Amino acid sequence: MVFLKWVIRPYLYSHYFLQKFAKRGTFGADQAVYIQKPYENTGNFVKDGLFRYHVKQFHESSCSVASIVSVVNTLLDREGSLNRIPVTQQDLLEKVKTAHWKERMSDTGYKGRRGLPLHMLGQVVKASLKAYRIPYQSVETVQVTGDSVVSKEIKQILRSRLEQFETKGNCLIISHFDQGSFIQDLHIPHISPVGGFDPVSGKVTLLDVDPIQAYPYQVSFDTFYKGLSTNYNILFRHFGYGEGGYIFIRV
Repeated sequence: MVFLKWVIRPYLYSHYFLQKFAKRGTFGADQAVYIQKPYENTGNFVKDGLFRYHVKQFHESSCSVASIVSVVNTLLDREGSLNRIPVTQQDLLEKVKTAHWKERMSDTGYKGRRGLPLHMLGQVVKASLKAYRIPYQSVETVQVTGDSVVSKEIKQILRSRLEQFETKGNCLIISHFDQGSFIQDLHIPHISPVGGFDPVSGKVTLLDVDPIQAYPYQVSFDTFYKGLSTNYNILFRHFGYGEGGYIFIRV
């Protein structure tokens, strides 16, 4: 925690203010577009459920909890077993012990480490579905890359899955991304579920669980992939964070 306070944060803020001064990244043309219009149900049960059960994280490192609880409640409702009483974030942490999740969400963390790197996020998603006896076909953890050759196929599969989510409602995507690539904020690892995709414009909707973000927002597919494929700063390697990616849940 001391390392985070005195080494990482000053670096992150210096990067933030340099970008702001130079009007680059999210301070330039590549800005997220906020959706302030009230959401209207589409008939896509999974998509509608994610908006219905969207919650904000309860502290700065608990984005994984808020993201997964919205997925759990959406799928429980889909199965008809929610009984009108949504699972809370604290319910989830008490029930799922994988990866020392609850300890990682505490102020001191687990052995000084907070939050969930991508591979742990995948483990916790599987454990959460199992804990609530939610049936699913598969859960896949996908680490993406900025390599132009390797990323070509990864992008094609991701776009296909976004279209599948939007049109068929038989899957969900939880993204693990660099928050500063999407909005005017620090370049830190962040987690939030995808809430929509426009196949025509290529716009991806993020249901950001950060309480500062009052509204969902849209980014282009290229920006979305850039945020996922960010190789997190070397300072984060000490805490187990490499590149971002996403969790693909097929139901």
